Amino acid sequence: MGTAPGPEGADSLQKDSKVAVVKVQAIGAAPRQVTMKGLYFQQSSTSEEITFVFQERENLPVTEDNYVKLQVKACALSQINTKLLAEMKMEKDFFPVGREVAGIVLDVGSKVSFFQPGDEVAGILPLDSEDPGLCEAVQVHEHYLVHKPEKVTWTEAAGTIRDGVRAYTALHYLSHLSPGKSVLIMDGASALGTIAIQLAHHRGAKVISTACSLEDKQCLERFRSSIARVIDVSNGKAQVAESCLEETGGLGVDIVLDAGVRLYNKDDEPTVKLQLLPHKHDIITLLGVGGHWVTTEENLQQLIILCAFYPSWILQIATAFSSREQRWLSLMMKFGICQMYNRESIFLRILKDVMEKLSTGVFRPQLDEPIPLYEAKVTMEVVQKNQGRKKQVVQF
Repeated sequence: MGTAPGPEGADSLQKDSKVAVVKVQAIGAAPRQVTMKGLYFQQSSTSEEITFVFQERENLPVTEDNYVKLQVKACALSQINTKLLAEMKMEKDFFPVGREVAGIVLDVGSKVSFFQPGDEVAGILPLDSEDPGLCEAVQVHEHYLVHKPEKVTWTEAAGTIRDGVRAYTALHYLSHLSPGKSVLIMDGASALGTIAIQLAHHRGAKVISTACSLEDKQCLERFRSSIARVIDVSNGKAQVAESCLEETGGLGVDIVLDAGVRLYNKDDEPTVKLQLLPHKHDIITLLGVGGHWVTTEENLQQLIILCAFYPSWILQIATAFSSREQRWLSLMMKFGICQMYNRESIFLRILKDVMEKLSTGVFRPQLDEPIPLYEAKVTMEVVQKNQGRKKQVVQF
């Protein structure tokens, strides 16, 4: 039988055990990262040129009661509308870049009710967010986030959520899409166009789309079951109005979602790309009676037909809208104007439905290969010049 250790042996064992415990704690508790890099943009005071820069920022704990700290796993890149930021008086020396994010909840404020640490979420950061989505961790109000389904990847969630909201805004809330209606979606091979086509087809609409190149036409051919007709405008000779009237038996289409229009004659347009766009008079020609035209052209004069029985923005006859989805989202969430009978806001319902349609395969986004964070600066410069076709997503 072994003998019990003496007082000196016991002290030695006790010291060794304390050292072992300290070592284990040191190994298990990794030091918290104090700073991290985030991407910002800076606009020249003398021109509209934008410079993208990485800056160090503090990794702070959650300080607001209703805020969530999120470990970003993916962030999609979208063109920055500097004119909109100027109109909303939101100009800064350095403006955060990246708003469509997906990630894991790290910490929550004391009044957060929808999420807990470990939840997988996706959402859109507001325009006035101080945190860039292109950063390892961000803090965001819980009402800008929804749960990400398990079947949906990080890149799919981040790469689809903004265009999903834009498509819903255009087709449901601005033009009241319903089964049996005819929809013309210009530039259907774009990131927004593909989601809009899939949403319109899912709702039972007859979809017509345009292709700006051979590659775009081949891309749209993969959605052949969803599209009644593809109009190739790459050679500049296709008559969009005539093709739409032919497809609808002369009645015209019910909804038009454009990708820009020409305001002047072809000879007066500055670039070849603009010359491929339809003229504003062509859109009015191909619209059916009571049709809705949702436009991305901000300089198009709006003609609102007032109605005694409906709000002025509901009943539209050959009417042009400006699709300012970012302003709509920002104001909607800032002032809470979409809280209906204490239920979820329209914004959150749209986000949840986008995630659900991703999970069920209704939405199949056209995404490029994911890129690492260190390539975000160069890639963002390409996105800002609108030179890419597929959605670019940064994966962490």
